[in-house]
Amino acid sequence: MASPSDAVETRDPSITTALWDSIAPLRDRIDSLEFLHRLGDGTLPIEAFDRYIAQDAIYLRGYARALALLAVRASDPDAAVFWASAAAQAITVESQLHAELLSKDASGQGDSFDIADLPEPTPTCLGYVSYLIATVATEPYAVGAAAVLPCFWIYADVGTSLARRAHDVLAADPDHPYAKWVATYGDPAFGEQAAAARRLVDRAAAEAGAAERAAMTTAFVTASRYELAFWDTALYPQPWTSGHGVDAAVTS
Repeated sequence: MASPSDAVETRDPSITTALWDSIAPLRDRIDSLEFLHRLGDGTLPIEAFDRYIAQDAIYLRGYARALALLAVRASDPDAAVFWASAAAQAITVESQLHAELLSKDASGQGDSFDIADLPEPTPTCLGYVSYLIATVATEPYAVGAAAVLPCFWIYADVGTSLARRAHDVLAADPDHPYAKWVATYGDPAFGEQAAAARRLVDRAAAEAGAAERAAMTTAFVTASRYELAFWDTALYPQPWTSGHGVDAAVTS
């Protein structure tokens, strides 16, 4: 069974410990995803990686908006600074990585990248971003904080285990096509940021009532489901429906 990485583990029981435990089956499924295993060993088809990176660039723009809105809604100045900083990082550091990756083909060559060249969001990407923004905008601050936490925490956990699994492959093949992605998300600094986000969620939960804490669990689980779907649909796309049934209904 999957377990939180050392970088994001804390000693004291907390609501985030319970949240993490509540998604154990989802974490098992994430750890078993073919997409992540083939990313780690370098056998992932380049078109699947390109699809993932393009959708992730779209996602990060929406995620940054959710984080910025969460910063506005935070009453604690330290929390506001953290969420705002994370929003800025999502737009700058992460987007720069995607731009570099998207501007090159498998041989490392290619034209410059323009964000306008991104495809339309997939149903999963649009659903995930819309859910996060809507939750942060309409639910209490604590619920919004719980909704954005899986992106921090699950990525830190996956990045740590992915980097560990890919270590031998990278040693044998320095030209591993996805080495930069693996190295980026295996960075301990990302785990430290996830731990900071977790502490803020615990702090918010300590001031919330029972109904609000229940809503936090729902938000955390829902966002975690989107995390699973986001990776899986990179390798196994689920395009928008063709609408044939609608057309038939209209013309009948």
